[in-house]
Amino acid sequence: MSTPDRISKLQKSDKSLFVSLMSQAFSQDPLFLHLFGNSEVDRKARSSVKAFVSFMFDKSFLLHEEVWGAFENESLLGTYVVEKPHTSKLQNMGGGLLLIGRFIPLIVQMPGKTLSLLNSYMRITRSAAPLLAHHYLIMIGVNPKAQGKGIGKALLQHLLNTVNADNKSQGVALDTENKENVNLYRRFGFTLSREVQFDNLPVYCMFFQKK
Repeated sequence: MSTPDRISKLQKSDKSLFVSLMSQAFSQDPLFLHLFGNSEVDRKARSSVKAFVSFMFDKSFLLHEEVWGAFENESLLGTYVVEKPHTSKLQNMGGGLLLIGRFIPLIVQMPGKTLSLLNSYMRITRSAAPLLAHHYLIMIGVNPKAQGKGIGKALLQHLLNTVNADNKSQGVALDTENKENVNLYRRFGFTLSREVQFDNLPVYCMFFQKK
């Protein structure tokens, strides 16, 4: 497994790098294909994917989530978004109010059905997560040209190291629609906590329990 030059927290100025990378990384993701269509051949789908990924980046700063990236020679090779377990309710309330304004452009660019499905997906997957305090891996992606070089594994290990050092977190929850990813996460200590159906799409809910 190779390692990137550095893994560091992304800043607001890195938004364009994040949107470009994640739009490519998730273009053939089962959930994205189900929600938006094939962004590699459909211009409208491509626009929706970029709008959603852009929203997720903005949300991370408003709700005090964290975005980390793997860099090599200043090029962003991979990134992940994680929700922390100890954000105060007051912080979430303030961020939520600011997020309303950012949500309006998303409503304009996406069909109501897609937004409804996104809401249902979040409700279903979050209900599968354990009740104890934990981190939640929202997204993790690697530039398609950098896949197979250990970038994703390095990012995942970075997250687990962060969680293991956090006394307020009992582990990491995540969801994946790629069945082949289940064994990959298992090698890092995750267990399959629940398999659910979302609009006929299988979703594998997994959890890493700190020892």
